[in-house]
Order: sequence, then C-alpha cells, then structure tokens
Amino acid sequence: MSELRIVADLMAVAARTAPKTKGEDCLVIKVVEGAEVQDLAHKMAEFGVRTGKKNFDRDGRNVAGSDCVVLIGIKNATTAGLHCGACGVEICELLPVNSVEGEFRGPNCAYRLLDMGIALGSAAKMAGLLNADSRIMYRAGAVAREMGLIDADFVMGIPISATGKSIYFDR
Repeated sequence: MSELRIVADLMAVAARTAPKTKGEDCLVIKVVEGAEVQDLAHKMAEFGVRTGKKNFDRDGRNVAGSDCVVLIGIKNATTAGLHCGACGVEICELLPVNSVEGEFRGPNCAYRLLDMGIALGSAAKMAGLLNADSRIMYRAGAVAREMGLIDADFVMGIPISATGKSIYFDR
C-alpha cells in the first residue's frame, strides 16, 4: 500500500465521521487508484471534448498526475424534514428529490448537500494535515459518476499527490 493510499483512506474516515444533519448518513465514499485514476483522467478529457465544456482536459491532467482520487457523494438522500425552504420548496415532501438527471441527479435537500460539503472539507483538511496536496473537483466527480466508478447521485472528487510543488496550484 502506498503512502498516499493511506492518506486517501484517512481522508475517507474523516469524511465518514464528519457531522451530519440529524445524524443521518447518506454519504457514499470510494477511493480509486492505479489504472482507475488513469482511466478517469482520460475520460475527463474525452468528456470535455464531447460536451464542449471547458477545463475537463486541464483537470484530467491533474488527475493523471495523482496517485489516488477520493470520491465523496450522496445517494438516495431523503429530505431532512425541516421545512426550511432552502431547496426552493416550503414543505419537504414537495421536493421532487432526484427527479432530474444530468451530470448529477437532483434536486437534493440543501441540508444533505451541506453534509456532503462538510465531508469534503473534512477530507481535504485531513489531506492538508498529512501534507498531501489535494483539490476538490466537480469535474472528476461528474465523470466518475458517468463511468460508474461510484454509485452516487451527486459526487465530487479529491485527487491527491505528493510532489515538490503542488500540481493543483498553477493550472
């Protein structure tokens, strides 16, 4: 097991144990490495060409230079039942959860998205505490989902590397 795989596993622990609304866990977490990372990088560049969306090639090059990618998403996230209106509806039961399919499946309860954000921050913080370079990437998550690398409705990727200079900085 490489040192960065250990970092990735600790990032996954940090994400899993991050605080969650009402203590309900709808996170999906997966670490990819080796050939899967290179396949993801290649597919990211292809996705950009196919869709005409910018910077998938740039982020794909970053992923290609990474040892591991930590994928963090949510799956089948129910509403929190707080009737807060943050998602755009006044009553939680009126939110048409996961009725729209695109790069991601939604809409989702704002609190579940916050839970995912807190988990992402916890994972990125763990990488930083362990002196591994990282960057939270929407593009890596979108393509990982399309590839079926992770079964999640909404997902982000956090590639990690350890070089003399962060490969995620001057992009």
